[in-house]
Amino acid sequence: MGVDPEASGALIELSVRLRRLRFERGLTYVALERRAGLGHTTVSRTLNGRKLPTEGTVVALAKALGADPGPLLVLRERAAEEIGQAAVRADDVPFEERYCRCIVERHSGLTIVGLDLRGAQPASWPLEPAYVSLELTSRRDDSLTVVERAEKALAGQQRALVRGLAGSGKTTLVQWLAVTSARRGSIPFVIPLRRLDLKSAPPAPERFLEAIRSPLAAAQPPGWADRVLTEGRALLLVDGIDEVPAQRREETKEWLRDLIAAYPRSSFIVTTRPTAVPERWLESAGFAELTVRPMNRKDVLVFATRWHTAAGTASDLEERFKDAVRAQRPLAQLATTPLMCALMCALHRDRRGRLPRSRMELYEAALAMLLGRRDDERGIEAPEGISLTQHEAVQLLQRLAYWLIRNGQAEMEEKTALTVFEDALPAMPAVAGQGDARQVLTHLVSRCGLLRRPTADTVDFVHRTFQDYLGAKAAVEGHDLGLLVRNADDDRWEDVIRMAVAHARPAERAALLRQLMARGDQAPDHRTRLHLLAMACLEQATELDPEVRAKVEERAATLLPPRSYAEAQNLATVGPVILDLLPGPQDLPERQAEAVVHAAAAVGGDAALTLLKRYRDCRSPRVFSALSRSWGSFDTEEFAKEILNHLPAECDITVRSRAALELVPSLPQNLNIQFMGDLSADEILAAVDPDRLTSIALSANQQLSDVAFLQSLPKLRELRLFQCPEITDLSPLDGLPLTTLLIHDTRPHDLRRVTKLPELKELNLDLPIRRSHTSSLPAMPKLRKLYVWQRNASRSLTGLEAFDGLEYLGINALKFPEGGREELTRLPQLTHLMISEQDMTRLAMSPTLPQVRELTLSRASHPVDLTAISKIFPELRLLRISCDWTQHTVVDLTALASIEHLDVVVEDAKAILGLDLFPPGRVTLFPGPRY
Repeated sequence: MGVDPEASGALIELSVRLRRLRFERGLTYVALERRAGLGHTTVSRTLNGRKLPTEGTVVALAKALGADPGPLLVLRERAAEEIGQAAVRADDVPFEERYCRCIVERHSGLTIVGLDLRGAQPASWPLEPAYVSLELTSRRDDSLTVVERAEKALAGQQRALVRGLAGSGKTTLVQWLAVTSARRGSIPFVIPLRRLDLKSAPPAPERFLEAIRSPLAAAQPPGWADRVLTEGRALLLVDGIDEVPAQRREETKEWLRDLIAAYPRSSFIVTTRPTAVPERWLESAGFAELTVRPMNRKDVLVFATRWHTAAGTASDLEERFKDAVRAQRPLAQLATTPLMCALMCALHRDRRGRLPRSRMELYEAALAMLLGRRDDERGIEAPEGISLTQHEAVQLLQRLAYWLIRNGQAEMEEKTALTVFEDALPAMPAVAGQGDARQVLTHLVSRCGLLRRPTADTVDFVHRTFQDYLGAKAAVEGHDLGLLVRNADDDRWEDVIRMAVAHARPAERAALLRQLMARGDQAPDHRTRLHLLAMACLEQATELDPEVRAKVEERAATLLPPRSYAEAQNLATVGPVILDLLPGPQDLPERQAEAVVHAAAAVGGDAALTLLKRYRDCRSPRVFSALSRSWGSFDTEEFAKEILNHLPAECDITVRSRAALELVPSLPQNLNIQFMGDLSADEILAAVDPDRLTSIALSANQQLSDVAFLQSLPKLRELRLFQCPEITDLSPLDGLPLTTLLIHDTRPHDLRRVTKLPELKELNLDLPIRRSHTSSLPAMPKLRKLYVWQRNASRSLTGLEAFDGLEYLGINALKFPEGGREELTRLPQLTHLMISEQDMTRLAMSPTLPQVRELTLSRASHPVDLTAISKIFPELRLLRISCDWTQHTVVDLTALASIEHLDVVVEDAKAILGLDLFPPGRVTLFPGPRY
């Protein structure tokens, strides 16, 4: 199916915008056609960029999609101009049609690990019926995690970096995008980076086809690639940044940036393993970052159905496979990528309904299936005249795998593979007697299902997983433990090392783990990764010196479980390996249990959700809160079913998407809800039970301008507003029986128009108040807690004495008026004061505050002078010092040691001085010490 000669960059952009709108509105093509009053052909061609639509068609579609037709009509006019200009390039059309047919033919077959299907069934099947659309996650505004199917997540994205683990389906996604775009009018350039000559500079557009060894390279018209990219009709699919040597990734980045600068209207999709490049690696070039999620249970079941249908197996075998995966958690954890799921399907069929339970057993069983079954046992004679045992095949394959690992390459030239075999064959006379190195290589590529030829003169493994497994075996047999340890900080070696521990004999296993620990001890930058990697390896260490095991566990105990949010975030950077190490809630202190939930949620995925399910019954408010806040990191419906439905009704929940909004009425948590994003008052009211809702938070809402709808919530007692810039008038709050009100990071305005909040007990403000002092606040006779914050500004306390019932005051950047510093002394009930570290200096010159019994210093990031504490607060009984966990704050408690009856709590300090001067129990640390 060729490209329409009328296609243009603006036409493609118009179609992309319309498709994105359709996805956002959740409309099917049939529903859109009905709303717009247009025929199927007209709508299909317009949304696929196949035909220049009339102005009437654009207006009708805009109306049906609830969009402004103006910008769409501008695009339509620009497309008409481009189409007229494109007429002079009619000579490109025959080649483009031929090229697109080639792309569709080349990429419309799906092959997974070379598995053979029984009988005459092929080892591959059509892409589209077999393709399973996986989920991609993205973060918006550094806070909102969005989970969408690949088609929706990428719809309308001009540039995207897609991260995914090995075997997660990145390359299959690239195939699907190539085929889909070729059929819809774009010109896809599929560039697998591992196929490029890494000794040369990345190719310029005129060399794209030559660089990937396309047979059509010589036939392309002069300047064709440049024209396609310039017009914005190209989709550049760059697969495998992680397969480029680390020292050349920045060069690849500059190549991409140069292409974007030269061709800003074309689209770019880049794939990589998760840790191969830093976060926001291409953000400055306008790339959205998306991550391939592991297959969830539903995906696995869909995949299994399609696999068994393609393999022609009996339906009862398919159901038995599904039942096994549902019932056995270890199997469910293994079946999270298309690669491993396909292997398990094949092994299950091959073993007539039985599955291996461990990861290593799965690989061993896969190799037995792929290599151990002789062709002649199936009535097939060896076509190359070579017959290898499983052991012989493994010995040869692991040499190739280890060469690739040592050299940091994903594929090797055929002549290199032949040299590796030539070196091996003299020691293998039974194999050498059957043929030379070329014949043996030809046999393995043709028959074993583990090797392939991406080009006529190169060889690689069908998947990195097998390369790592076999390479690890070769490393152990070659006594290359030192090489493994030297590369242990490289994420590409993680699986190699874990498998090497499984392959090793007990003495080798102990030596490898000792060296891994020693390097971690000596390398602070890599200590966490190396020590946790050693701990993860214990799962594979079936026999190990007890002393070594104890030392590995001792080092891991300094990292696990996490004791704070900071430690949880640090552990999460290590990746999914930590999910194997995080404990359940039994016997964990409340804060540690909370931190484990934070760490698991930060990693995400089905394994993380399984871990979180163990925490839903631990009966801790802090843990419940951490669980509920994790909703946006997982599948919306599944998280609601597996987690939220099991939490107490009083838990607060955060609604980040319309999918979550639809589930709110069915959840037990309908008391305390935070709504994030641009939701209307009607949508919010439709989701809640007005007779139950007691607390509501509105966050990151750029559209809501009126809070009058809150009058419809008779039980409402708490209101929190975050980042709601269009809410400028708070007078509708007048008279509401609110007990708590928080307003943060909202358009500058004051509370002067609110004349009466009779029941308000707690007020928390982060906004400029008119005249910059507290006398502008309305009458609040029951106010007991007041927080007034304003970043990078001073706050006057003038008028604060009007709230003489205050018991708790939190304030930032104190500003005393001329003539006195006595405002705080006029608050006789003030027992708890929260200030910033900078305010300690200002308070040193104020009168004493004997009524204050508790003092909190918040977000301390520099050494704090505590010498004036006893003078200012002679009756102080509790001092809390909360440090900024992103800093390395040192707290010196020496000046406090002589104060009797003073307890001290210190959170998230890097170091604490003077701790030895206090008797036991006087100082509490968070996180606490590990025992």
